[in-house]
Amino acid sequence: YDLAVIGAGPVGVQAAIAAASQMLKTKVVLIDAPRASGKLMNEETNEDLSIGGPTGLFSKALRDTAKRIQVSALRGMGLREDSVWNEIVSSCAELASFNARDIKRQLEYAGVTLVEGYAKFEDNSNGGSHHLVISNDDDNGKTTTTTTTTISTDKILIATGSRPFRPSGIPFDGVRVFDSDSINGLNYLPKSVVITGSGIVAIEFAKIFSNLGCDDVTLLIRDNSPKNALMKIGLDKDIAATLVADLIRSGIKIERGCEVGTIEVPSSSAMASATAANAYNNQNRIVPLKISLKAKGGENDRPLSSVHEIKCDAYVAAVGRLPNTNNLNLEAAGIEVDEYGGIAVDNLFRANGVKDRNVYGAGDVLGRPFLASTGVAQGVAAVKNMFPPSNPLDNDTSAIVSMCDPNDESCALEDDLLSQAAGVNPTTLTANPFAFPVGIWSSPEAAYFGLSTKQAEILGIDAGEGIALYAECLRGLVFSPNGLLKLVFQKSTGRIVGVHICGDDACELIHYGMEVVKNRRTITDVANSLYSAVTFHEMYRIAAISCMDPKAARKSRAAVGRALTERRR
Repeated sequence: YDLAVIGAGPVGVQAAIAAASQMLKTKVVLIDAPRASGKLMNEETNEDLSIGGPTGLFSKALRDTAKRIQVSALRGMGLREDSVWNEIVSSCAELASFNARDIKRQLEYAGVTLVEGYAKFEDNSNGGSHHLVISNDDDNGKTTTTTTTTISTDKILIATGSRPFRPSGIPFDGVRVFDSDSINGLNYLPKSVVITGSGIVAIEFAKIFSNLGCDDVTLLIRDNSPKNALMKIGLDKDIAATLVADLIRSGIKIERGCEVGTIEVPSSSAMASATAANAYNNQNRIVPLKISLKAKGGENDRPLSSVHEIKCDAYVAAVGRLPNTNNLNLEAAGIEVDEYGGIAVDNLFRANGVKDRNVYGAGDVLGRPFLASTGVAQGVAAVKNMFPPSNPLDNDTSAIVSMCDPNDESCALEDDLLSQAAGVNPTTLTANPFAFPVGIWSSPEAAYFGLSTKQAEILGIDAGEGIALYAECLRGLVFSPNGLLKLVFQKSTGRIVGVHICGDDACELIHYGMEVVKNRRTITDVANSLYSAVTFHEMYRIAAISCMDPKAARKSRAAVGRALTERRR
């Protein structure tokens, strides 16, 4: 083959299609290990539901299902709990299956050869970095008969994604105690859930289970302030506060400054009942887990007034991810990795340490930010580096025209960051606020692009901000009054340098904000723009006007807040 791609997530699939489509007669093989891809399988048909989908495909499907299926209504109709859960799972499987079939259609159309199995570099002196061994066994001894095939290839792209970090001492079993991947195998609807984590994935699952009708959802966070914990992962202070307020309003409990001490799992007979189709009925419940809590770091006991033990039906650890490279035999090819197993690459995405410089990496295998969008961009860029286009203009980034005053230091800094983002340099992605938009698929959604006011100040930019409440536009007032949109702007020029949103469709709205920032629009530009009536985009104009007259804007928001309070009474 001209190219072998290891891993059939969104990064591997899109890179394979790009390589096969870019040059005639390019032979591309895509190697997919279905049961290593978040374990999202249709066991009845043995269909890989995760092919081409992001790590969070299951949670996204659950979130969508929770919007369409009213669990309380199904329970009110007298349906058994197992019937309710089957309805939920069937809906998720249908969504995932539709995506998987479409991905396979695209691969077939592009002429990509799809092979199922576990790939690793050949472990002998002749293999080097041009031979891969593909096996039906993941080295865990679960396959009774192991078959292997060896392929040769000119270039290799490693896109095997990431796996959840598993804290020591937690008895993960995939039945009652889950990580953020194994939760895909949940086969009952718990009535109480405990989730460790304060990041994007933890919040998403907390809201999902709350919307699915769980009576008791608890978040365990190490930080003493959930708002501060969210700000540490990049959220603006007001967006973080809005998300936390929504969690509390939804009845989700938050235990602060703590972590799991021990988890007492019931006996095997009690656990077996959890996996049965009739796990719940009106007469009995699953024997609960007992989770003891300790202070952050485990150095001191928690205060006597704090919660020391929680009982629940299911536990989920959502505390970060690690590059999924441990079973690839990277040392045989001389590939260098960091302390977490992340592949070290140069600015062309070539793996360091490989003699022939023919191995590339993209996506989560490089480490943060662990986002599908950035991984796909890296994968496509890697393919362009492997097979340079015949038209050199296709790879030209010089078209980024500066509209900055050369004497403005903050503007020059922004230009430098934007140029780095355009180059999709993996060494700058995590530190560059202009490299990619970030979306949190909770309910409500949250998203941001560019700088927060605090980040702007650190960079020496004298920045201001303006806020529009969802309730200040007609669509928000009628359909979704909770939420806000914030614009961060440079005071000296009025140029918008950041957009932050929390509310319905935030993950869609942010892309207009991204273009506003990238095209250096000012608050005057946005305030004078015409937006369609009864749309969320009207908030951009309201926020821009707020930047110009913050005193009047505060009075307007206060009046809207009072009106909402009256409406809810």
